[in-house]
Amino acid sequence: MFSFANPEFLYLLVLLPLVAGLYMLERTARKRKLARFGKSEQVAQLMPDVSWRKPVARLILILLLLATVIVMLARPRAGAAKKSTGNVRGIEVVIAMDVSNSMNASCTSDPQGMPRLQRAKMIMEKLIDRLRSDKVALVVFAGRSYMQMPMTIDGQSAKMFLSGIKTSMVPMQGTAIGSAIDLSMTAFSKDTKTSKTIILITDAENFEDDAVDAASKAQKNGIQVNVIGIGTAEGAPIPSTDGGYMTDDAGQTAISRLDEDKAQQIAKAGKGTYVKGDATDAVEVLDDALKKLASTNLSQVTFTKNDEQFPVFAWIALILLIANVLLMNRQNPWLAKHDFFKLKEKKSDEI
Repeated sequence: MFSFANPEFLYLLVLLPLVAGLYMLERTARKRKLARFGKSEQVAQLMPDVSWRKPVARLILILLLLATVIVMLARPRAGAAKKSTGNVRGIEVVIAMDVSNSMNASCTSDPQGMPRLQRAKMIMEKLIDRLRSDKVALVVFAGRSYMQMPMTIDGQSAKMFLSGIKTSMVPMQGTAIGSAIDLSMTAFSKDTKTSKTIILITDAENFEDDAVDAASKAQKNGIQVNVIGIGTAEGAPIPSTDGGYMTDDAGQTAISRLDEDKAQQIAKAGKGTYVKGDATDAVEVLDDALKKLASTNLSQVTFTKNDEQFPVFAWIALILLIANVLLMNRQNPWLAKHDFFKLKEKKSDEI
């Protein structure tokens, strides 16, 4: 059985007639220019070293080389498919991302520093790269919580959804951490043997509900709650859409601060780990905490393997490339004696 891993590259084969057409146009233009010097028979006698067939041979080599390279890009595979089955072991992780307006504030005390949301994304992208065989789901929350991505083993999809998160995606502002934990609990499978954990990323400015009680409830259901605190105790102003900063009811600039005590209480209630987001080893600390959870069989995956034919076409392309380099448009003096490329009778349409 013959197949291609990237069949979309085969569409590039339409370039072959285009190249051939351009060659025919060039030959036609050349014949017109030579016709200015006289009849084709006379012009041919004036250029005895010019081979009239080698350009055609070079064109054929170029077309074959181009076709071979295109087939290489399509990754041809041949032979009977070899199937193997294996179990994927890991844990289930729900990332709950705070997208309230305060996450637009700087993650440092400098108002012009990196926004907290951007810092949170960077941490999670690095962590997802380490969750190679673990399942991941994504929840976003502000005044309300929403399931952004259901549980999946596809880490690249998780990173794609993560990159698209914005504070404007949740219309109801506020910070309801407890609601986010409750929604995160619904994303897990019903398998009681699977290790489950929630990674909460927030500045912990909770105004809506009892987050500690929600974390305790999750822990009683066998779900660990880890917390990454984003921001500083000194705080930073929250940027507004008009280019300035948000103000409070008294007209003063609103300062958003990391409530580290609340974040630690949530992690403690959830029997998890608290990590400060500005720590250089934040990803390593959290990854070590996840590794302590017992891995279980999450799913069974069937792999299909085919023999790659890429090396065969690579050798063919190399041979064609060398032949094209060695083949000159002028006649070879030694070969000319044997009339391999020289016509006995030259016709006008061959020039």
